[in-house]
Amino acid sequence: MNKVFSNADEAIHDISNGVTIMLGGFGLCGIPENCIAALVKKNVQGLTCISNNAGVDDFGLGLLLKKRQIKKMIASYVGENAEFERQLLSGELEVELVPQGTLATRCMIAGFGIPFVPLLAGVGTEVAEGKEMVERQGRQYLIEEAFHADFAIVKAWKGDTMGNLIFKDTARNFNAVMATAGKVTIAEVEELVQPGALDPNFIHTPGIYIHRIFQGKNYEKRIEQHTVRKRNA
Repeated sequence: MNKVFSNADEAIHDISNGVTIMLGGFGLCGIPENCIAALVKKNVQGLTCISNNAGVDDFGLGLLLKKRQIKKMIASYVGENAEFERQLLSGELEVELVPQGTLATRCMIAGFGIPFVPLLAGVGTEVAEGKEMVERQGRQYLIEEAFHADFAIVKAWKGDTMGNLIFKDTARNFNAVMATAGKVTIAEVEELVQPGALDPNFIHTPGIYIHRIFQGKNYEKRIEQHTVRKRNA
């Protein structure tokens, strides 16, 4: 099976209107920049996006929000995006806020093939409204469904042509769990190598989960906020 594609445009060629997409990253760290740009260029509409956050106004998922390409956003943190806030308050955007650990767990269990999981997070809050509860050993648990996506789009540091991936440092974040949960998983990598070039002891995501892979380019690797100490006089 040839998994290698030339670029992001080719890799996302069959992503169409109305699909559900998982996108790796935490803030602007480890986001699939090339694939997001390709989705903006393709102008697909009515997307449901599952991501830790919604990017910023002029980068990451903020680019899709700016063009009104996202119908529903499922995320755990959205505080850096003014356009997101505007669309939410105006009723233009459907939003489901999920505790961060719950978001990761619901992606993880999808990859494991488990349909749901009982969790303590959210019990007794608005998150639990309308959802099934179970009691075990005197405690209430909230039943949360696994997140499944038509496509999972992730970004890795290195990958080989078989789809084996290595993430670098904190850029591993949500990429690893989301890579296992998509019906079709697309990986963009900074460096694409031949099989055998990666040390198998350091592979984070086995190639069996990856359907398409390509070497990205022109990564900006932005930082959301620069916070520094004042220099001593």
